[in-house]
Amino acid sequence: MPPKYSIIIPAYNEAAELPATLTAIRKAMQATAIAGECIVVDNNSSDDTHRAALAHGADQVVHEPINQIARARNAGAAQSRGQMLIFIDADTRITPQLLTEALRQLETTPCVGGGSTIKFEGEVSRIGRFGIALWERISKLTRTAAGSFLYCRRDAFDAIGGYDQSLYASEEVRFSRQLKKWGKAQGLHFTILSHAPAHTSARKLKWYSGPQILGWVALMLLMPLAVRSRKLCGFWYKRPQT
Repeated sequence: MPPKYSIIIPAYNEAAELPATLTAIRKAMQATAIAGECIVVDNNSSDDTHRAALAHGADQVVHEPINQIARARNAGAAQSRGQMLIFIDADTRITPQLLTEALRQLETTPCVGGGSTIKFEGEVSRIGRFGIALWERISKLTRTAAGSFLYCRRDAFDAIGGYDQSLYASEEVRFSRQLKKWGKAQGLHFTILSHAPAHTSARKLKWYSGPQILGWVALMLLMPLAVRSRKLCGFWYKRPQT
């Protein structure tokens, strides 16, 4: 039976995170009667991302040689077969309830797509708690999905041209806006689900200090065009040496 939905996971050096992510995804997929597929996009990793993906439940691993999350997501969508697309970050764990509700929204309601509220895993700093609370308010108020979990119809994805590959960060914000605009013209709504949030890693809060994080935020606010520069978007692409 061909898949009706496709889960796409962009992954750059995510061998350590993929086992937990894929285990949660497989559990969620088993809880629904709808046929689906799970695709991991190896975004030019230098670790065992490819092998970890196959060992822990990916149906397919796609290789994208240019290290950019928008390209990785588009590469996965290009190889997928489902008419419903679900994008999940490699360090994000979902519940069966969240996947089931996202599919229900797309299958049985006039919905173009949406996202979910996000919760950090483990102990979180004061800055982390403030940031996630602020984002939740913004997300619900503006109906903007976080990149950690985002779902949409394939026809909508194709109509807007997928994720904007000129952006190195905030691509999910632009993608949400474009989906809402296209959906509104078709009489479709965009929904942020809150009853079963996606759980994502708080690792960046451990990698970087509070002042560093606030500095990145200030840069994005003062220089909106910075999202078009890979160098200026290092917060999303650089990792501390281990």
